[in-house]
Amino acid sequence: MFSALTEKDQNIVLDAMKEVTMEQGDHVIQQGDDGDVLYVVGAGTYDCTRVEPGQSESKYLTKYEEGAVFGELALLYNAPRAATITCDVPGVVYSLDRATFNHIVKDASVKRREKYVNFLSQVKILESLEPYERAKLADAFKEINYSSGDYVIKEDEEGNTFYFISEGEAIATKTLEAGKPPVEVMKYQKGDYFGERALIKNEPRAANVIAKTDIVVLSLDRHMFKRLLGPIEEILKRNVYEVPKTS
Repeated sequence: MFSALTEKDQNIVLDAMKEVTMEQGDHVIQQGDDGDVLYVVGAGTYDCTRVEPGQSESKYLTKYEEGAVFGELALLYNAPRAATITCDVPGVVYSLDRATFNHIVKDASVKRREKYVNFLSQVKILESLEPYERAKLADAFKEINYSSGDYVIKEDEEGNTFYFISEGEAIATKTLEAGKPPVEVMKYQKGDYFGERALIKNEPRAANVIAKTDIVVLSLDRHMFKRLLGPIEEILKRNVYEVPKTS
């Protein structure tokens, strides 16, 4: 959320934040309440739950840990709180008031989020995610540019990142016979994803992925992959590409 800000604006935001100590069971925000602040987790863990329309029991959505941001939806869209956040492990959160948020953060955040949410809405594998989950995913992305011919990932390296292609095309290559050059085994275009195999199976990268054209990728590290794509991890497991074996 803050990555689109200049260094000067980031410092203004940091100066405006207030430290709040939280104990286990404390409600940081309550679903349905008006929201005047957002929070950044400094320490501790916080459970996010939501009561769906027509239901009486709350549904667990996710857990927030150090560095996570929540409560921004109410500020971005002037809407009631979309979920309840409850402290699980005692810690500290830092609050940012609406005035500073609107003055410094909102425009850049809205444009960035709308761009990514629009992209995510066109990715078939994500169609089961709720709008709230897509918005959190959009905020977590790191955008990276690669030139044609650049390696995004390399075969046999440790894999800790998952990628979507938002612009351009890429190919996957793999060494199928010892002593011979890698061969092309897969093509990727806008909306495709890769890198999930190493994260799901906890194994080295099974292939190279090389930019065929100049490309833009949206990346998630291992922690964010597990936290934000948990709802579709079973789908990812079923669809994981089984690369040909080396002979």
